[in-house]
Amino acid sequence: MCVCMFESDCIVFDSENSIICLYKTPYEIAKRRTFYYKITQIPRSTLRILLRLFPVACGTTDRDGTHLIAAFRLLVRLPSPAIVGPPSISDFLVRLHLRQLCNRSEKMNMDITEFLKPFRLSDAKIYETSAQQLTQLQKENLAGLLLSLSQELSDDGKPPESRASAGIVLNKSLDASAWMSIDISTRLQIKDLLLNTLGSSISEAGQTAALVIGKIASVEIPIKAWPQLLGCLLQNMTEQGSSNLKKATLESLGCICEGVSYDGLDQVEAKSVLVAVVEGMDATQHKSVRVAAAAALIKALEFAQTLFKDNTDRDYIMKMLCETALATEAEIRKAAFECLVSVASTYYDYMEPHMSTLFELTEKAFKDEENIALQAVGFWSCICDEEIRLTGDSYPHFRFIETSKCRLVPMLLETLSKKDGNDIWDLLMAVGTCLGLIARIIGDSIVQLVIFFVDEKLSKEDGVSRAVGAYVLGTILEGPSAERMSARVSTVLPSLLTAWKDENSHVKSTIVWTLSRILEVLHKPATSFAISSDHLGRIIKFLLECLKSSDVAYMVCGAIYDFAKGYEDFKGESSMLTHCLADITTSLIATAETTDVQLQSAAYETLSAVVRHSDLSKTSQIIKDLHRKMISKLSQISSEDIEKQGDLRALLCGVLQVIIRKLGSMEETKSFILQAADKIMPLLIKVFKCESSTEHKETMLATGALAYAIGSKFEDYMPQFDKYLKMGLQNYDNHQVRIISVGVVGDICRALGDKMFSYCDDIMELLFENLSRNDSHPVKPPIFSCFGDMALAVGKNFGRHVDRAMLMMQEGVKLCGEINVDDEEMLEYGNQLKRSIFEAYSAILQVLKNSKADLTLYSPQLLKFIEVVVKDADRDESLGKAAVELLGDLANALGPHISVFNRKMSK
Repeated sequence: MCVCMFESDCIVFDSENSIICLYKTPYEIAKRRTFYYKITQIPRSTLRILLRLFPVACGTTDRDGTHLIAAFRLLVRLPSPAIVGPPSISDFLVRLHLRQLCNRSEKMNMDITEFLKPFRLSDAKIYETSAQQLTQLQKENLAGLLLSLSQELSDDGKPPESRASAGIVLNKSLDASAWMSIDISTRLQIKDLLLNTLGSSISEAGQTAALVIGKIASVEIPIKAWPQLLGCLLQNMTEQGSSNLKKATLESLGCICEGVSYDGLDQVEAKSVLVAVVEGMDATQHKSVRVAAAAALIKALEFAQTLFKDNTDRDYIMKMLCETALATEAEIRKAAFECLVSVASTYYDYMEPHMSTLFELTEKAFKDEENIALQAVGFWSCICDEEIRLTGDSYPHFRFIETSKCRLVPMLLETLSKKDGNDIWDLLMAVGTCLGLIARIIGDSIVQLVIFFVDEKLSKEDGVSRAVGAYVLGTILEGPSAERMSARVSTVLPSLLTAWKDENSHVKSTIVWTLSRILEVLHKPATSFAISSDHLGRIIKFLLECLKSSDVAYMVCGAIYDFAKGYEDFKGESSMLTHCLADITTSLIATAETTDVQLQSAAYETLSAVVRHSDLSKTSQIIKDLHRKMISKLSQISSEDIEKQGDLRALLCGVLQVIIRKLGSMEETKSFILQAADKIMPLLIKVFKCESSTEHKETMLATGALAYAIGSKFEDYMPQFDKYLKMGLQNYDNHQVRIISVGVVGDICRALGDKMFSYCDDIMELLFENLSRNDSHPVKPPIFSCFGDMALAVGKNFGRHVDRAMLMMQEGVKLCGEINVDDEEMLEYGNQLKRSIFEAYSAILQVLKNSKADLTLYSPQLLKFIEVVVKDADRDESLGKAAVELLGDLANALGPHISVFNRKMSK
């Protein structure tokens, strides 16, 4: 007689396989009691089906018994545990159900290898057809599909490529949300097959099984539906000699930790998993096992909080990691350093006792193979990140970078010295990033530590060495004072510009990047001339020459953008931008004549920045000429090209919008826009006829700029434009277009004044409609501001909309009180919302001041809003000022009626 036991249930069948019994407990078998459910005289063919579908390992106490028990509970609808008495379903139905399951399974198994072939082919049509069949199978018989794929994956007799395809398709087909809807017997068998696959001789099959186990575990572990899993996996780690099994098991444990939340495992389970993972890094283990253990530990670090708080446990983990980082195999060392990087980021607070050892380890790693040196650099970058994050925080940090800078920085630079030629770039990027972070921490101290290295590299004849020196210089600009760095830049600039002659594209792009960084960080003429005019002239001349080189033109646009942005708040008499404006605009327009969409976009965006920050009083003629060129380019786009060149049209409208605002900002040049308006507006209307959100955004902005610039003359264009303005306000698929359209309504209100009355009612209805939608949050602030613009424009005629506007703003006030102040984005949104409500209230009060409207009806609402803002401890400073101003506006508007209001408020 054979017995299969699992938990409190037992299945017993005799040597002839003719009788099967389900007992409640093993104890009752020993007593030969009759407390069981028995099915007698089951034909051997049916029994073979049963054993094939739900394999039983006779005499074992593991998961196999679960399958057979689950099968019987499912098929004869037994309660759990077994019942006393005769069966409630006939033996015939049991046999029929089993045969149906068997037929379905055998059919899937027979076809599955053939079915998977197209997934390995490069023919797109065949693959697409198979993908459609797969989707159909997932809908019709997900359980059968997953079972068949699991069987294919677990079968060592199948071709490796078929098993690989089965694993990929299985992982893709297993939907976590649908998994629990599959019957328990099928789920149990799939899990059993996957667990058996972990030990496959084909490591890829075990790896795939580990991924799928992790996906299933993320669903079942939180609801305690797979309590045996961790025990089984931990048992695998005690097996002798099976490296594939241990490797795949560690991958499973890593996937489980990655997919299950911190609360999903209790502390005992979490510690057992972590101990098993750390022991996997032991020097006695196979190389593949140690690598897998380090990778699993990265994923399991979240669960190590309790262990890291305990000195003994933490010391053990760090000891194993440090020993692993000294392994003879490079792959293991790399894996260990990857883990150390994660540990430094996650558990910085516990690193102090180990930093001496870690410094020595990283020092050796810097001299190791490049992929290991990169991880060692990454370790120090993580330490920098943590110390930057903690700077200024009440929580102190250990100042690891400050105390080790004199050893660490030369060590990083020495790493670069050991590399030459084109093999240096990856390491250069990593070391440069780390040096930049160090510079932000130690400030001026970094200059003395790196300047000799920079000077030496820039003095070399070969371009690569100069590029290395330039890159290091560029990385440390942010941290030291501008005065300290500007002196060094003046010294090395000639060498930087000479290095451009090298034909190596990496060298070119590095030099341009460094110049861009110099302009971004040091070029602040509004505060001080950190870069002399002579040097700026040479840099700009150099950059304009570089624009002709397609491999670096995109980066050059960025450098010129930084140069122009430096004059954002400049109020001086003259500037290098004024001197170079004509050459810059000519070069950028030439650069924009390209089929490279990215470069074209960069050129036009840089052109906009150059115009925006230029001195109009000295460059008006250049900007007028540029306006004519943009109009010409926009008009040259034929109706046949209108769909193909949508991006170009949007870019041209973007530049045109900036030019119009610039020329419209001075009375001396505003007349130019007034004269050109009859050419501009028809072109904008032509663009509006296209159905592109990107074009509509830029064109709408250009229209708003035109309205603002030409004032009441814009009334001539409103009959044509009104249609497109309403389309923008009703573009519910793109809230950015709606926001911009609302802003343009404000521009037109300020331009037309009381002439806006003809369009007021329709526009107000659309604004109210926007506010009534569930997706109105982004558009609320600009719409409330627009209420104020409309009220000021149409004056007393706004009275018909006051009640609804006040009601909508009351809802906005309520929303202000619901803002989550712990969310920075929501806090900023709340401040915008409050500012817009203040603007609207103030404008409406101003308009209704001399009307017959009873302002005492709205005064309580206004006072409530002021109270909400004043009581907010996190309010923006400007909001407090606005609250006081609104209170003054209210008192002024009430005038002699203020006594009536006081009596109402006192009741």
